[in-house]
Amino acid sequence: MLFTVSTVKDTVPSLKQFVARNLAGGVDHMFLFVDDARPRVTAALDRQPHVTAIATGESWWQGKRPRQLNARQRINANVVKALLAVDRASDDWLFHIDGDEALQVDRTALAALPAEVSVVRATPLEAVSRKKWPGGEVTHFKRLLKPDELVLLQVLGVLDEPANGRYFHGHVEGKSGLRPALDRWITLHAVHDVDQEQVPSASDDDLARLLHYESWSGDEFVRKWTNILESGTKVSFRPGREPTAVALRTLLEAGLPERKLRDYLLRIFERTTEDDFETLRDLGLLERIDPLAGKHRPQPLAPDRESGIRAMLGAIEPENKWPFHTGRTSRGMVTRLGVAADRLAADPAHAALAERARAVWTLPEELLRTPAKADKSGEGDGVGADPDG
Repeated sequence: MLFTVSTVKDTVPSLKQFVARNLAGGVDHMFLFVDDARPRVTAALDRQPHVTAIATGESWWQGKRPRQLNARQRINANVVKALLAVDRASDDWLFHIDGDEALQVDRTALAALPAEVSVVRATPLEAVSRKKWPGGEVTHFKRLLKPDELVLLQVLGVLDEPANGRYFHGHVEGKSGLRPALDRWITLHAVHDVDQEQVPSASDDDLARLLHYESWSGDEFVRKWTNILESGTKVSFRPGREPTAVALRTLLEAGLPERKLRDYLLRIFERTTEDDFETLRDLGLLERIDPLAGKHRPQPLAPDRESGIRAMLGAIEPENKWPFHTGRTSRGMVTRLGVAADRLAADPAHAALAERARAVWTLPEELLRTPAKADKSGEGDGVGADPDG
């Protein structure tokens, strides 16, 4: 089965659209951690077929909620990885994606990968940023460009520098999926081992692609940045977009009335983010894609496995989640999982599940003794980062 995990904060209609796009594109089951823990949103999502929704409020974080969004994303993703490692099937994969992304996976090609391939990377395509889309639906996406195409756009004045990092407004790394295993850690874009070294991945546009709805409209730009700054997340950009970051921070600290704030946010969108749709289309640089046109029929999660996953979630919920963050905290993670297994075993209905979990929720001593290293990902708990940047 193909699983995804996401930490989300949005309206119910938008999140249902997010679910529909991914299920059509090849996903079977989605784990959605509702970042603001709204009961109505969580309940509405949890009623969706092929979705497990988790409210991440006080009972989830146990008073230790990470301030940084990227830390919460990584922790939630690695909790799901630990759950899926128990009773993992040979065709199980888990991708960590954001609420503005949609996977498109060739399931036949994915199933054909040799067993030694443990990580795959979905290459990104980014929605063209327009003030408004006719009908309100994105129809065209930007692909990563070749050097000569980037130079053409620079000469035409569309780009100030011939680099995909200037062409895309969000990330250019794509997102990674892995065969769930306890000794691998999901980051924002890659998969790391216990030493925090990146695990090599298979990457092929025909295997997996990621549609990124990054600031696809003026309204979405306003919504995104209002949400990010209201969440208290410290935001940083790659160097090429730092002026935009400075402008946004300064504007949001100005204390303007809501309507004035929106007007100025839209002005920043027009000057920094809006794409030259007509030029890009005329030059043949865009792909027309309907994410709902996929023919995939998601496989349902077996009832016994679903009940087991929910039981494990309940057993892990009372624990501190920080040890799930990176390989630096693998000993703490194994300790917390051991306590969760004990909690499962206390219920006779879950005794067999507890034994299966114990067999998986452990690591060799040599891995637990791995010396702590500085986080090489640029996504560490001490670093604020734009979740898309």
